[in-house]
Formats: sequence, C-alpha cells, structure tokens
Amino acid sequence: MNRSIFQKIALLSQKNARIIADEWHYDGQYAFYDMKNDQEDYDEIISPQLRKNNYFQVLDTNGNLVAFFCLDPDKEKREQVEVGLGLAPNLTGHGLGSEFMSVIENFVKDNYDYKVIVLSVADFNLRAIKVYQTAGYVQTGTENVHSNGGIYKFNIMSKKI
Repeated sequence: MNRSIFQKIALLSQKNARIIADEWHYDGQYAFYDMKNDQEDYDEIISPQLRKNNYFQVLDTNGNLVAFFCLDPDKEKREQVEVGLGLAPNLTGHGLGSEFMSVIENFVKDNYDYKVIVLSVADFNLRAIKVYQTAGYVQTGTENVHSNGGIYKFNIMSKKI
C-alpha cells in the first residue's frame, strides 16, 4: 500500500497558484520563501502566461495541495533543468524532503530527456541543503541573487539522474 502523501502531479491550476502565492506563509527565516516577499516570483506564479507549462502541483489522496515544483530548462545546456520547489508550510520540517525529491526526479525522468537537475538554494537554508545532499546533490558553485529586496548568496547544487 502506497502511504506517500505525494499522490498526483498535474499542471498548476490557477486556484492552487493563488493558494501558494497568497496563503502559504513560512515561519522565521523561512518567510524568505513567502511568494509575497518577492514580487517577481509572485507575478510569475499567479500569471498563466508567465508560468507557462513549467509549474506543477502535487496533491495528496484527497486532492489537497501539498507541494509544487517548477522546471526551468537551461537554454544552453539542453540536458539540464533547474528545479524550483515548495512544500506546504504545515508539512515542512517533518522529514518529507527526501521523498519529495524522489517524486520530482522520477517525474522528470519519466516525462523529459534531462540528464542533470540543478537546484539553487539560499545559503542559510541548511535544512534544504542537507536534504539535497542526502539525495545525492553536490554543490557546483554559488551565486549572489537579487531577491526579496536584497542580495542573497545561493548554493548551486546538481545531480545526474
């Protein structure tokens, strides 16, 4: 019996895009990931034209939104895709990260020809970095990113799939 909370993946609906953008709020330093704290991210997720077919919702067995991820293909390295992701705030810190990463990796392998997944994670997010390292991602560099009204250091991590 499959007891996974991650049951169904589909293109992100407008209703669920609004829930992520307007209702998902994270505690403490993780408030950095609230969509309302970065206008560009907010605009992209709520606009069907901007999010294109790159955003996916992950639902549980009851059809409730539990997570999302987006795929941003690398235009120069066609075998690479950058993945952005988010887990519902009430589910973070409960040991679901590794399983969620596997769900995303399997979806990418089953539906695309990408050979490498790239993640960009805020340097302070040690919890996520640990999940990614455990899943086999290695740091390949860093970059300073303008986000949330400031400049933040991000670790670039990748994994061959």
